[in-house]
Amino acid sequence: MATAKKLTENHLTCVICSEVFTDPATLHCHHTFCKSCLLKYINTQPEAVRAKSIRCPSCRQLTSVTNPDSPVEELVRHLKPSHVIQGLMDDFGPGTKGVEENLCSVCTKQGKKTPATSWCSVCDVVYCEGCLQLHNMMPGLCDHEVAHLSDHTKTKVKRRFMCQVHRDKPIELFCKDCKRAICTICCSIKHRACKDVDTIEGMTPLVKEQLTNKIEQLRINMAATNINITRRKSTIQDVKSNSQTLKDQVTKTRETVMRAILRKEKQLLGDIDKATDEQLHELQADIKSQEIELQMYQQQYEFTAYAVTSNCEVDMYAVYESMGETSTDNRDTDNRPAAGRVVLTHDLDKLSKAVDELQLGEVEVVHDVSDPRSFPVLHHTIDCKEYLDGENPSLYDVTVLTVDDIKVTVVADYNNKRLKTYYTSNFKSFHNQLLLSNAPWQIAKLSESEIGVSVPGSQEIVTVNVAPDPVLLSTIKTRKVYFALACLSPSQLAAGRYGHSHSVDILDMAGRILRSINMGVIGNPRYIHVTRNNNLIVSETGVKSLVCVTSEGDAVFTYTPTGDRALTYPVGITTTSTGDILLVDSSSHKVIQLTESGQFVRDVFTQQDCLTYPAGVCLDGDGLLYVTSHKYVKVFKFCRR
Repeated sequence: MATAKKLTENHLTCVICSEVFTDPATLHCHHTFCKSCLLKYINTQPEAVRAKSIRCPSCRQLTSVTNPDSPVEELVRHLKPSHVIQGLMDDFGPGTKGVEENLCSVCTKQGKKTPATSWCSVCDVVYCEGCLQLHNMMPGLCDHEVAHLSDHTKTKVKRRFMCQVHRDKPIELFCKDCKRAICTICCSIKHRACKDVDTIEGMTPLVKEQLTNKIEQLRINMAATNINITRRKSTIQDVKSNSQTLKDQVTKTRETVMRAILRKEKQLLGDIDKATDEQLHELQADIKSQEIELQMYQQQYEFTAYAVTSNCEVDMYAVYESMGETSTDNRDTDNRPAAGRVVLTHDLDKLSKAVDELQLGEVEVVHDVSDPRSFPVLHHTIDCKEYLDGENPSLYDVTVLTVDDIKVTVVADYNNKRLKTYYTSNFKSFHNQLLLSNAPWQIAKLSESEIGVSVPGSQEIVTVNVAPDPVLLSTIKTRKVYFALACLSPSQLAAGRYGHSHSVDILDMAGRILRSINMGVIGNPRYIHVTRNNNLIVSETGVKSLVCVTSEGDAVFTYTPTGDRALTYPVGITTTSTGDILLVDSSSHKVIQLTESGQFVRDVFTQQDCLTYPAGVCLDGDGLLYVTSHKYVKVFKFCRR
């Protein structure tokens, strides 16, 4: 019963109505539906009705009809189920409960429950002893093959292959022209014009072989589809997680803006307090001066009044002579400026416009460069020419770190012997630099806040902390001159040296050589990159090749194209989240995309994209692509056409 239920749910259920087939019909693409469901669906497809063809609701494949002049209802009515579906319906479909329970089919229709003992493979009906005797007595049925049912296993013998049109005729032939199994009557009536008809016995091995191949292909397709479903489910979780991360970023940006507004408010309130204190101090000092002046006038008043009222001419003239010609009329003689007024000057219209135009960010869908339908769009450009530079920058490599939620771009400026960092925090752009002993070549990302940098001119590998400004952590002296550099593991570096067949050394973090790897045609590695599978990809300008080996040195592929696609000066390398390889071909002004196995996909950039002599390349966590070109780092996002 469990097997029957599983077969019914998985193979005998119409995908349109989600019920067990009622009067099933199978299309040329081998998808089966209820005839009533199929008719309802076709009536919603006016183009198919006009074309007198039936479009499969599942795969959209068209099924041509033999008589296009008939109405669509007639076309559907003449559709038959496949032999497999019909056999499953006969064995496990509706109305077969009596078969499953081994009850006589004839007695069941009469309302009786008589145990069945035999089964007719032609009628496909089970009988009790009494009904079987009646069956065997009928002239047209007496030669049918009958099998006894086992009470223990309740299994049936192989069902005979009977014609669906002429039900009493076995299938003996196969029409290759129509690709249908037929009986002799069908062959003589409906297929007499067909040229290629073979026997079932002759066709069965070929059909079985083709079906076996089909099963294998379906198995492969199922496995691939399951992998895709798993990836899509994982992508769904990534999308949800990314959505929450972006929301958190919006909230954090809003909080940053609010802090900036509060700082501005605090500054304005402080300015008001300062201006008010200065104004009050000036007024208080003026009052004090006026009080002293008032006291002086009061003394003069008392002396003068006494002299006038004393009737003593000596005192009167003494006071008069002391006054001299000084005027005592103080009316309108105060030349002190009037006290100022503290005001707040603001433009409400301008403020309202600034608030309306406030940008907390921009939400957009950025596609991965691995999507062949995507194309690059310039997002922004970083100019790495600084005031202290003695020469024009030559940016040999670039990487991007995320330090405390701040995205930091790090470049190796070969001409000026500096590492330079660029980032934005609290709506302000910052840049800093670290002077090295000699010219840096390639940057190896050790962690989200630490990098290693090869300095071949000094036979050094330096480690630098990016916090987010660069701080030198250590200087590793090496026995060899290393240009290319990548991080193989937290404790191992892969470094490329010139002029040796085993041109890549695996070093520990003290610079000691652990082992050496043969990179095939490459003897002078230019750049090196470690893939998600821990394989090593190395480029060289001399042999104009890209070589990939495992971390143990086993060859994976060598990319040395010829003709129009021949490399001219291969340098920077990076890989995408899906494993695709991006290779910079500097002299041809290209960034080339390859599959993980080294097959050409497309030119992501060409000279027409105004990207001249690129060198370093990297991707950040948001799918933005960074490419160095002369003194610039050009940052691209990818959109679909």
